Amino acid sequence: MGKSDFLTPKAIANRIKAKGLQKLRWYCQMCQKQCRDENGFKCHCMSESHQRQMAIFGQAPDRIVEGFSDEFLEEFLTLLRRAHRSSRVAATVIYNEFIADRNHVHMNSTRWQTLTEFVKFLGKAGHAKVEDTPKGWFITYIDRDSEQAIKARLKRKRVKSDLADDERQELMIARQIERAQKARADGDEEDGDLGSEDDYSGSDDDQEEQQEETANKPKEKIAIALQRAAPAPKVNPFDDKPNMKFGFEEEEETANKKGKDAGKATDARRSAIEDLMKEDEKAKERSNRKDYWLCPGIVVKVMSKTLADKGYYKQKGLVKRVIDKYVGEIEMLESKHVLRVDQDELETVIPQIGGLVRIVNGAYRGSNARLLSVDTERFSAKLQVEKGLYDGKVLRAIEYEDICKIAQ
Repeated sequence: MGKSDFLTPKAIANRIKAKGLQKLRWYCQMCQKQCRDENGFKCHCMSESHQRQMAIFGQAPDRIVEGFSDEFLEEFLTLLRRAHRSSRVAATVIYNEFIADRNHVHMNSTRWQTLTEFVKFLGKAGHAKVEDTPKGWFITYIDRDSEQAIKARLKRKRVKSDLADDERQELMIARQIERAQKARADGDEEDGDLGSEDDYSGSDDDQEEQQEETANKPKEKIAIALQRAAPAPKVNPFDDKPNMKFGFEEEEETANKKGKDAGKATDARRSAIEDLMKEDEKAKERSNRKDYWLCPGIVVKVMSKTLADKGYYKQKGLVKRVIDKYVGEIEMLESKHVLRVDQDELETVIPQIGGLVRIVNGAYRGSNARLLSVDTERFSAKLQVEKGLYDGKVLRAIEYEDICKIAQ
């Protein structure tokens, strides 16, 4: 066997060493090459391939570092989501699991210099909940996937309600059209009756002239004249008084017709106004319905079971500040401790009847209102808006999750 044979003990030892992790300071991220000692790393830095990679790096260093940082963050969050989705784990433990992959992106090529700096970034960006304890930093992954499922379910619910409103509106329009057609048909029948009475309410002289004309006509046309004279019993030929109506009767009939027409016009205007109001309400609901609802000055309840051992579970607190729309800085009412909690682990608080609430989501988002009553079966409340553009407006069915108590 030669010295460089594949099965020599030295070659086997070199392959075993290459499989495991080496020192980070002898790793070149640009070339993705791990050196085993300082001499090997020095020789690599003097190589032509390394010089070409460094020339590329010198053209856009910020863009390359940002790319390595994004790749490092994505792989780290993937491992955290897959291995520790709903558990609280030490930052050092998850980092050791991450670097166990020999081909991972090393931290010295990112914008974070230390693991502590990276963990703080995760907390500020809202990717995870971080806690600084005497035993070190601990991380809890914030599951956004389940939140997306909840959003999709709420969206489907809103779409169904919009479809039901559209169907009701179409049915109402069809009924209005049917009523209008029926009213028009009744009017045409009345006009036809008046025309027939005018045709057969002539004088006796006119009837005699008609009889003479029919006598002079041939026999074939007599049958036609007899058929036209069939409704003659409606007119009394011995009555000399014409069929007349007094003035006050005509005035009453015209007044009744005008009243009916005015009633139909007011109903049409009222239905059109109601349709416009419904469309405006839907537009406000679509524009003001968001996936975040936290705002300063409201009282919320902490529902995080991970905080139960510290006594914060189902305890109320005041929202002092909102961070990145989804994370709230909560001051507990009893202990006065300040926590940072994601909105998924918070719950709105409903005050007593007559208390002030803030509408945190929906068409009237941001308005303050007075609680009038509560429907426990439908999980909704009746409110009256106070101050602002909709002052005095009564909202009959607002869901619990869309309102929250205001701190006094």
